[in-house]
Amino acid sequence: MAGARLSLAERAQIEVLFGEGLSFPQIAAVLGRDRSTIWREVTRNHAYLGAHVRGSRTRSPAGLARRSAAGPYRWVYAHAVAQSKADRRARRPREGKLIGNVRTQGRAPFAGRLWPLVAPRLAQRWSPMQIAHWLRQQFPDDPEQWVSHETIYQAVYYQARGAMRAEIHRQVALRSGRADRRPQSRAAGAARSARAWVGDLHISSRPAEVEDRAVPGHWEGDLVIGMRGSSAIITLVERSTRFVMLGALPGSRASQDVTTVLIDLMRRLPTELTKTLTWDQGVEMAQHATFTLATSCRVYFCDPHSPWQRGSNENTNGLLRQYFPRTTTDFRAYNQDDLDAVARELNARPRQTLDWNTPARRLNE
Repeated sequence: MAGARLSLAERAQIEVLFGEGLSFPQIAAVLGRDRSTIWREVTRNHAYLGAHVRGSRTRSPAGLARRSAAGPYRWVYAHAVAQSKADRRARRPREGKLIGNVRTQGRAPFAGRLWPLVAPRLAQRWSPMQIAHWLRQQFPDDPEQWVSHETIYQAVYYQARGAMRAEIHRQVALRSGRADRRPQSRAAGAARSARAWVGDLHISSRPAEVEDRAVPGHWEGDLVIGMRGSSAIITLVERSTRFVMLGALPGSRASQDVTTVLIDLMRRLPTELTKTLTWDQGVEMAQHATFTLATSCRVYFCDPHSPWQRGSNENTNGLLRQYFPRTTTDFRAYNQDDLDAVARELNARPRQTLDWNTPARRLNE
């Protein structure tokens, strides 16, 4: 209770006990409060001699009786009047950082000085938590430039009407949009486990350094499929830095086409950053030997129906659905330059798992 503000129920108790003639120490003992708290409450929020209690225009008998008392005991205390005074005193005396106060809200939806810093990053699909930590990094010695992620959410909800509210709802809800788990097919898992191209390249045989993410150069990959399964793109995520690369597949997702694009993507990197690639057991990687011969990057395969073994890649694919909705995206409409632009946005977002660094900065380091 210490330090908490008085509630309306406590003020109602004070009104009854004070009206019965109890002293401030006695009232404090009943409420479990400090005696000075009760004294300040009556002194600040009293109703004078009862002239305006409950709208009355004449002094109440209790008020007339207290005129002969000394000090604060001469006042009349009414909990409704006291609550109203306390509420008025508690209003913000200054402008909000993202939303203006009552006086400025009539002029513009957002009058806060930090909104020009926050709005562009919301437009780039940064989460409020990412923006809040970015502000702390940009202004480490100026707390006036900081806001919490909850403050950003409140600012957006204040403005949101219809479509904007739905967009923010999608951002804070499950990115997949599902409310429950999909049923798993055990028969399909058994069939996939017998695929010949996997051989002895099982995920359990990966080098030990892959697991702890301490050494960069180990990648996870997958395909992201467009609407009706008619198109796809390649996604690659580096396990240590979460750096993302995307590859266009304008022709098909046959193994030969996927291998060619993977080789082009890996050749963008220095050799020391192309150690291993972890993929699922999809048929698109049937020609992985060609890829390994061209890049010296060894391929390892996950267990069937085990997407958590490529957790970084699965998370990134969820982020990509913000740009490419599953039911409306035809990836044949996007070229490699378009995908590189999306990858740059993702790599410029601060990530909690990187202590709010960006993947691009971590890879450069």
